[in-house]
Amino acid sequence: MAIHAEGLVAIVIFYLLILVVGIWAAWKNKNSGVSESGDRSESIMVGGRDIGLFVGGFTMTATWVGGGYINGTAEYVYLPDYGLAWAQAPFGYALSLVVGGLFFAKPMRSRGYVTMLDPFQQLYGKRMGGLLFIPALMGEIFWSAAILSALGATLSVIVDININMSVVISALIAIFYTLVGGLYSVAYTDVVQLFCIFLGLWISVPFALSNPAVSDISVTAKEVIYQSPWLGKIEPEDKWLWADNFCLLMLGGIPWQVYFQRVLSASSATYAQVLSFLAAFGCLVMAVPSVLIGAIGASTDWNQTTYGSIPPKDKDQSDMILPIVLQHLCPPYVSFFGLGAVSAAVMSSADSSILSASSMFARNIYQLAFRQSASDTEIVWVMRFTIFVFGALATAMALLTGSVYGLWYLSSDLVYVIIFPQLISVLFVKGTNTYGSVAGYIFGLLLRIGGGEPYLKLPPFIYYPGWVNQERIHHVTGEVEHFIQQRFPFKTMSMLASFLANVVFSYLTKYLFESGMWSHKYDFLDAVVSKHSKEIMDKATLVSNQDNIILSEMAPVKQALGTSLAGTFINTDVLSDDGPSSPEALLNEN
Repeated sequence: MAIHAEGLVAIVIFYLLILVVGIWAAWKNKNSGVSESGDRSESIMVGGRDIGLFVGGFTMTATWVGGGYINGTAEYVYLPDYGLAWAQAPFGYALSLVVGGLFFAKPMRSRGYVTMLDPFQQLYGKRMGGLLFIPALMGEIFWSAAILSALGATLSVIVDININMSVVISALIAIFYTLVGGLYSVAYTDVVQLFCIFLGLWISVPFALSNPAVSDISVTAKEVIYQSPWLGKIEPEDKWLWADNFCLLMLGGIPWQVYFQRVLSASSATYAQVLSFLAAFGCLVMAVPSVLIGAIGASTDWNQTTYGSIPPKDKDQSDMILPIVLQHLCPPYVSFFGLGAVSAAVMSSADSSILSASSMFARNIYQLAFRQSASDTEIVWVMRFTIFVFGALATAMALLTGSVYGLWYLSSDLVYVIIFPQLISVLFVKGTNTYGSVAGYIFGLLLRIGGGEPYLKLPPFIYYPGWVNQERIHHVTGEVEHFIQQRFPFKTMSMLASFLANVVFSYLTKYLFESGMWSHKYDFLDAVVSKHSKEIMDKATLVSNQDNIILSEMAPVKQALGTSLAGTFINTDVLSDDGPSSPEALLNEN
């Protein structure tokens, strides 16, 4: 038990370090980014928009480099039927950051939004913003729950402590410093956590490679020694499935509040782009040790280790290959460094997701949809309350829900097929409206749910071309599970159908109302003929601190009269080119 005690001490020291850094960051920046009007809530959400390149690069990288990223990459490299060819996360998420930096970071940052949902509520109205909040919230909560669950299992493998206790303690620490310091605490702890991930895993790799039970990974990459080569291959019948999953990672990795929270916290639109490119490089670098650990697992004669003669893949423990390698192929003191890396990765993702979910709720649901007159102090307390609530919800799901990974897979798919096409429409397609947005939402939801979800044992009611009946054998129980595998790229097809539905229905309703074929009284969403209503929002009030905001890039709007908050979002066609486009013209008009 002495080794386990040492491991426990190492974890306690690491957690105290993270907690101290989080509290220090909150104290150091307690007044940063707060304007004369005392806009503390925006400072918590986007850090006063003064995050620099160093801290920003680390925290942007931590957007995707989490427990699921490093554990999942190692798992797929290790799995005999997949290998490196199917470990798509490093390249997919790196490209998502590149695409996000090229096309999405500049318009979002230059227009001064506070959350990802702002442009949706501004153009489509508060009700549609509420609908889009649902998949966004599900993605953040289920992601936090999944990685907390993975952390508990990892700690139980190496330190041999109770899974529930480790999950609760880890969640409480992440919740506490996020609640105290908001984005500043999250950003500064990300610097420490990414350093721990990089150092901890790279310290472990040489020891694991030099273990006598491990064969040369350059040989096992192409030859069958203990299992299939870890480079893997893509069978011809799986090429569309591979492409579908890759597009999901590359494009579906963009419409997340955790990403745009960093974009919107950058000190300028150009910085936001640079941070995205730096983070893309960081994602690739941070994946290297995970790939090597997965290859080591596939190159190991487990009969020569303390793990036992049956390899992890035959015990249904492939998802734990990284902590198993750390424990059984490295000296105890080295495995504790690696354990700190895994813990750091999990906490860097959990705190970001919890803050993102609470930011969207406090601003887009509570403040802009229900309490336009809410004071800044009230919004701050709502954020703190929801940080605790969402953190507790994610923790409860990690402890109680066996299908948390299935929920995460499904919710991330919904973000891809629903929110991504809506984001393209609201930023780049002139003339879309609430009717099109609703149609796109429904089309994307039905087509994705219709394909089923094996991890949730959700059967499909739409059988796409090329579907096959597969079986999965649980080695521990001997249970054989049958499920339908959709080899057709139906996720990407659902996303494209959602986008087309948005555009087609938007222009169709616009034509029907403006031509007089439909009476104006049927425009019940105020989406076409009521766009000049009294509740049109003042775009400029989205930005409380307009430093580094390029006003020429802001979309033209008409000044709202008598609005007490930039939030009475009722379908203002802010992205149209109607009316004056310069700030001076706007002032003259009013």
